[in-house]
Amino acid sequence: MKNAIEIKNVSKQYQNKKAVDNLSLTINEGSIVALLGPNGAGKSTTINMILGLTEPTSGQIKLLGKSPKEKSVRNKIGAMLQEVSVIDGLKVRETIDLFRSYYSNALSTNELLKISNLEAEQDKFSSDLSGGQKRRLGFALALAGNPDVLFLDEPTVGMDITSRQIFWETIRSFAGSGKTIILTTHYLEEADNLADRVVVINQGKIIADGTLDEIKASTGMQHVSFTVGENVTSDQLLRLPGVTDVQQSGRRVKVYGADTDQILFSVIRNNIEVRDIETHKSGLEDAFQSLIESSDSKGEENYASIYRTV
Repeated sequence: MKNAIEIKNVSKQYQNKKAVDNLSLTINEGSIVALLGPNGAGKSTTINMILGLTEPTSGQIKLLGKSPKEKSVRNKIGAMLQEVSVIDGLKVRETIDLFRSYYSNALSTNELLKISNLEAEQDKFSSDLSGGQKRRLGFALALAGNPDVLFLDEPTVGMDITSRQIFWETIRSFAGSGKTIILTTHYLEEADNLADRVVVINQGKIIADGTLDEIKASTGMQHVSFTVGENVTSDQLLRLPGVTDVQQSGRRVKVYGADTDQILFSVIRNNIEVRDIETHKSGLEDAFQSLIESSDSKGEENYASIYRTV
């Protein structure tokens, strides 16, 4: 499988602040990657460098095997950035037609209006659109050239629930045709719905990289809860393979570990008296918060076991 994006030892320094710190990342063609992190983590700076809008202080970036600034590369990428701007004096259809003219393999205007759910607004001036409608117009413009690689930086900010659902459906369809999508978002539900890989950045460095399931399991926040018999002790449960912590309130117990299936197997194999079993899988938000908090307090070296290059 070919690499759509290659980032090698890239850093970006702004006066006394290092926004991106020796970051290396490889993204395969046809994948949907969510780039997550708190405000100021370096996500937008990283995307701007991949797009060639910002020069890295050091390191190397390749987009579709070439420099991001090459014309042949720009013809194959699309970007929807955080800043929403429209061209005064142009209607929605005229704006889309203008952007289509920049590309050699553009999607049709009617298709882009349908994708962005702006068919009813096509004869409105772009400057008269609501904030959410402007975001949808930005999405149409990002797709105008039928790009091989699509960058979406906080794409659904300002969109209502209906528009967001349409956006998700469109992205899934777009990705199904083999396109590469890089997504940054503060809506973790969005990443959970769309991404097949998650990269978490904090303080300009990658602190976690893996599939959704790997990220969710990495913090050990999954647990099994059940009611135990009178003779079952917390120490007995702590000795079971895969158990990292036990919390007990009366006879009700929560047993934590990275693999809830292994915990249940151990309980059954050791003939431990339990009933009313419930399994709780940690969500992306739980894992994200835990990763950021631990990174802030301990440093990224603690994540060697969950960091990987794909």
